[in-house]
Amino acid sequence: MSTRLVVKIGSSSLTAAEGGLNREAVAFFASEIADLRRSGSEVLLVTSGAVAAGFRSIGYEARPKLLHEKQAAAAVGQALLMQAYQEAFSAHGLTAAQILLTRTDFRSRHAMNNAVMTVEELLRQGVVPVFNENDTVSVDELKFGDNDMLSALVANLLKASRLLVLTDIDGLYSSNPRSNPDAVRYRLVEDITPEIYAIAGGAGSAVGTGGMRSKIDAAKIATRGGVPVFVGRVTESGDLRLAMQGEGKGTYFATTLSSLPVKKQWLGFMSTPLGSLIVDAGAEEALVHGGHSLLPVGVRDVQGSFHAGDVVEVLGPDANLLGRGIVNYDDAQLRSIRGLPSGEVMRRLGEEVHRLEVIHRDEWITLK
Repeated sequence: MSTRLVVKIGSSSLTAAEGGLNREAVAFFASEIADLRRSGSEVLLVTSGAVAAGFRSIGYEARPKLLHEKQAAAAVGQALLMQAYQEAFSAHGLTAAQILLTRTDFRSRHAMNNAVMTVEELLRQGVVPVFNENDTVSVDELKFGDNDMLSALVANLLKASRLLVLTDIDGLYSSNPRSNPDAVRYRLVEDITPEIYAIAGGAGSAVGTGGMRSKIDAAKIATRGGVPVFVGRVTESGDLRLAMQGEGKGTYFATTLSSLPVKKQWLGFMSTPLGSLIVDAGAEEALVHGGHSLLPVGVRDVQGSFHAGDVVEVLGPDANLLGRGIVNYDDAQLRSIRGLPSGEVMRRLGEEVHRLEVIHRDEWITLK
């Protein structure tokens, strides 16, 4: 079975510092991907760069800040970006396919299933799928964090063997290597802890929207779905192959977890929670470590307005996020029975109880 890789390339790797598309960079990355294809790997590309590629062409002197200006730049830049990819891949006998997505698309399990079938067919036909956020129609700002999160969602959804996130710095450092020459690079991260987030920093480059923190977020999502992650630089011929083989110029994020079913991926990373439940310590232990369902007796507080079948977040006694699940009660109904033992719930609700569990373990994902 061939290795399936998702390669994510950020704006800073594709464009000049002042903006505009760097076609030599596009040609270089296409060559690196073609090399992996020749070795038998399936490659899916997640690209940024539409706004950065387009804002100069329509007259902006610097990367625009207003949403409608970004969307106008993206409308021009996406066409330039795909034209460059088509020309670069065709030099290696490959065809690229454009797939534009928004966060809204991921909220529909039906739409995602259709997208998976389409991408699988493209891969069977030897095409390189090129994903980007559909910036021109996004309504809540350009949300994917330089497409880092998009790459993690694609990697999980298509059950990739590895996610390779390419950027302009060679991995995660103990502090900013641009200002601290004594900063130490992390070669392997086995657990993404609050300490890892604390050193991840904030802002990225002037032409992108994602810094190291958004890459840590992506690594957390991908590894939770059973996909190991590389974050680092690819600047010389053969670097991408080395990154795939575990010898790249960057940081590797390991995982021992198995691939998640599509339903659990949707629940954990693509759905929109409509409320929150606060649970006690016993319920936290049962959900996170015991593999059990959530019962009314463990619910301490109910927040938000929702109906049975909606997605809710579950928080522990310390208000830390534990996970998400599909709730079996309306919010008003749940408020009337929170904290009650099962027998009392049955006595109060009688025939209104279709399922005793507040959240069944099959409709739950741990995110702690």
